[in-house]
Amino acid sequence: MLRRPALKRLLGASLVGLAGAAYLLPNPWRTMSAEAALLAAAGEFCVVAPPTPYDPKSGLGLHQARPVPADARCPVCGMFPARSPDWAAQIIFHNGDAQFFDSPLTLFLYLQDVGRYTRGRQASEIAASYVKDVSSGVWISAHEAFYVSGSNALGPMRAGNLPAFASATAAQRFAGTRGGVRLEAWQISPQLLQDLGGERRHAHAPAPG
Repeated sequence: MLRRPALKRLLGASLVGLAGAAYLLPNPWRTMSAEAALLAAAGEFCVVAPPTPYDPKSGLGLHQARPVPADARCPVCGMFPARSPDWAAQIIFHNGDAQFFDSPLTLFLYLQDVGRYTRGRQASEIAASYVKDVSSGVWISAHEAFYVSGSNALGPMRAGNLPAFASATAAQRFAGTRGGVRLEAWQISPQLLQDLGGERRHAHAPAPG
């Protein structure tokens, strides 16, 4: 992660380059500060995605899977999971707060270092985690699901293909037609996650206005 003195030197040395980098960013990012834009250009920026509080009026249990809000952002990559509902995932904290993810890949990356992506939280506070079953589209336990790695079914970020299934048979059938190997949750190692998603350097900054 870039230290603040280094940021100041880079900002002073090349304002033109910084402006060019900010211009190339997608529209939602163009209102960020100069320092945040530099972090983004260095591949070290993500939008802070605060947990979504539990709504007692929803009719759902405190730790039950819930629909993905349209404005929820993935705390790992900054994408909007509601735009890729077939790949979405979520975790529920003991108090009912939820974090939503664009794919099983980003969920498992999150579980490796919860405090890195949600300040003040830790893995021991997670009560439940869910992924979407490819076959039925329903929420299933992330830790009980089966996954396929290495298939030609690419996730929302065009990388990291870990489609989830409620049964080993369904996962094996998918692998037989789309390629890849069947995995259980405990077989998804840090090395596999790095191979699929790369090392995601992470820095908190205010969400763009």
